[in-house]
Amino acid sequence: MANAVAGTPDESLPDFPMPRAAGCPFAPPPEMMRLHAEKPVSRVRLWDGSTHWLVTRYEDQKAVYGDQRFSVDTTRAGFPHQNAAFRETTSRTPPSFLNMDDPDHARIRRMVTAPFAIKRIEAMRPAVQRMTDDFIDTMLAGPNPVDLVGALALPLPSLVICDLLGVPYDDHDFFQSNSKVGLRRDVTPEESRAAAGALLQYLDKRLAAKLADPADDMLSDLAARMRAGELTRPEAGMLGLLLLGAGHETTANMIALGVLAFLEHPDQLAVVRDTDDPKVLANAVEEMLRYLTVVHNGQRRLALEDLEVGGQLIRAGEGVIMPGASGNWEAGVFPAPERLDVHRDARRHMAFGFGIHQCLGQPLARLELQVVYSTLFRRVPTLRLATELEKIPFKDDGIVYGVYELPVTW
Repeated sequence: MANAVAGTPDESLPDFPMPRAAGCPFAPPPEMMRLHAEKPVSRVRLWDGSTHWLVTRYEDQKAVYGDQRFSVDTTRAGFPHQNAAFRETTSRTPPSFLNMDDPDHARIRRMVTAPFAIKRIEAMRPAVQRMTDDFIDTMLAGPNPVDLVGALALPLPSLVICDLLGVPYDDHDFFQSNSKVGLRRDVTPEESRAAAGALLQYLDKRLAAKLADPADDMLSDLAARMRAGELTRPEAGMLGLLLLGAGHETTANMIALGVLAFLEHPDQLAVVRDTDDPKVLANAVEEMLRYLTVVHNGQRRLALEDLEVGGQLIRAGEGVIMPGASGNWEAGVFPAPERLDVHRDARRHMAFGFGIHQCLGQPLARLELQVVYSTLFRRVPTLRLATELEKIPFKDDGIVYGVYELPVTW
């Protein structure tokens, strides 16, 4: 093989992740899209000098997602970890079902599938609407300008997931701050372990309380499964940790970054603001999910045997990285992908992944985005940036892309 094997430094290869172009905060990195066009399955170098396969084309990514000969088990030797903190933390904490292969993955995932069923999530729409209106009421009554991240984008999904899990919203500062630690690429292993440990200890106490005094919430259900012997205590704690963190961070980033994208595309914003057709609004959310793809550093797998992807032989033990943005910006699948078009049929996007490991909470994320985008622009039709686009701090250093702050006025 011409290139270095995984685990061997090779200074001639491009580094991954790759930087975005200045002034183009919504577009995938140009080097990634160059590889997508010229060499869609190619080697890249990660933070530790190891080299792995970058799979950039839509159909190739779908093929990897659907092939269980690619493992998500982060404890396997050679797995392409995001950073040293991810590598060490996954080896020292109980496994998450996100990082399990079947049959263990299926066993645990089905225990938490029911609360995220589309009909059950849709029944939450009035409650999510009330929460959204309450946060906007508070925002409009407060200082102007305001940081939309702190006023709406972060607190709304945090409150929603707290209600679902049965976690006091008063604890949101604690779990938000610790969740953010694990999503930074520059975090140290010590910082990551401390944050994960604090969250696991917190959730263990909440589970103990639910064992003693159950309620109608997801932590009570996990506690009941512990009592029945279906889940171990560490498994229940990791499930709670996953649901709490993933339940607010990705959606919070999609809310803020999506609002910014709409403000930069006022013709598309007008469609969302003025429509009373839920199908038009739902379609607009799908297009925004495609356009932004906030999980921007790629889903990762490890080949369990020799196989081909896109005509390239990948050996057993080699890592594969699939940046969703390149597939979601593929012109052959989504014509003129650089254009935000809320009338586009974007339902084939892979912002939530694909196959058995696709995002469990996607119905909830869709609901929250539909409610927030339509309500915010309808209630605050003069909403605009309170700073220049170039001054907005983007999360280029994060596992999930977004903005640290979004100053807006009206």
